[in-house]
Amino acid sequence: MAEKTVAEATAEVMAELAGLEDPKVRAVNEKHGDDHGVNLGKLRALAKRLKTQQELAGRLWETDDTAAKLLAILICRPKAFERDELDAMLRQARTPKVHDWLVGNVVKKSPHAEELRLAWLADLDPVVASAGWALTTERVAKRPEGLDLAGLLDVVEAEMKDAPDRLQWAMNHCLAQIGIEHAEHRTRAIGIGERLGVLRDYPTSPGCTSPFAPVWIDEMVRRQGDAG
Repeated sequence: MAEKTVAEATAEVMAELAGLEDPKVRAVNEKHGDDHGVNLGKLRALAKRLKTQQELAGRLWETDDTAAKLLAILICRPKAFERDELDAMLRQARTPKVHDWLVGNVVKKSPHAEELRLAWLADLDPVVASAGWALTTERVAKRPEGLDLAGLLDVVEAEMKDAPDRLQWAMNHCLAQIGIEHAEHRTRAIGIGERLGVLRDYPTSPGCTSPFAPVWIDEMVRRQGDAG
């Protein structure tokens, strides 16, 4: 970065992103609520070339351009952010892809992840709360020690049916993960999924697993059995 200022580097990257804009890609993304037209493979290639640049990442995030925010997530240093910075960034993540990448690529790797998980789970904004559930799902799969899995199932059973879409999706993922990873809770998790019927009729492409929790759980457990 010594050869050029951060402002100059930011302008160059924004120009390159503009050159990668594809109207067909934008049309597909907009159906999912994502307002950008950059192919994600090309975006990742650009990030690989830029490597980690925390200051540039900050400038790109501040542009409020969705493709720039996604690139910022890929070139930032996750452990460099303070807790309040990550909280503010999540609330600024207007689109689903930025939200998901921020949680999956940055917050999960942060030393503040557990504190934020607990705070976001209790947040009144359902999109923020969905991030808390996403972090909880990660713990269910990888570090379940200390989690009240039965209590989580209680909340899912009581609240998932009427939750807004993003929050409902995140709670359903957690429900499925509990059923997949924890045999002692599997029967109850499947039963909750059957009774609530959430995502039962979700359109699923051939070869893909349905997000309907009972089907998802059965399929993943079967695969684990085959692998074992």
